[in-house]
Amino acid sequence: MTARLAGLLPGDLTEDQAVVYRAIAGGPRAAGPQAFPLTDADGRLRGPFNAMLLSPPAGMALQSVGAAVRYHSVLTDRIRELAILVVAAHWDSDFERAAHEAVGRVCGLTDAELAAVRAADEPAVTDPVERIALDTTRELVRRGRLDTAGYDAAVAALTERGLFELTTIVGYYGLLALQLRVFAGEGPAA
Repeated sequence: MTARLAGLLPGDLTEDQAVVYRAIAGGPRAAGPQAFPLTDADGRLRGPFNAMLLSPPAGMALQSVGAAVRYHSVLTDRIRELAILVVAAHWDSDFERAAHEAVGRVCGLTDAELAAVRAADEPAVTDPVERIALDTTRELVRRGRLDTAGYDAAVAALTERGLFELTTIVGYYGLLALQLRVFAGEGPAA
């Protein structure tokens, strides 16, 4: 399926759209290691970011949530990227998978770990906190909730704040996967 939403050129944006564009293209996403480009050669935002320009108030709020869970989290970079990749695998989101596999490599994820997550297999993660974060993320994408034992284990390993941030990652990247399917032509046509 091809993209339904044409990429918006920077010179064609309204002022409100330009504010969102600058927050995405010039914010913390652009300041870190450029494992995955945010814009194409003409400056159009890639992936879910282009659709965020359709509604500047909602787009600004969404990009702020994404920046918060990526750059101001108590979770380690590896845990964050593993969780994002579990969500990408669950929703079969090619864009998020490609983007966050690139970021994951920068964060130290191995090709074997990436391949296992992509295939919905168990990666050979030996760190007990990473293991609990992976198990928790998988439970959240499968069932949308945690039983008492899962909640207690996650809080003990991640803290309540860490679990809150992990659930936010699952919800945020699930939302991006949906928007990619609707606007960017990712996934099968209905």
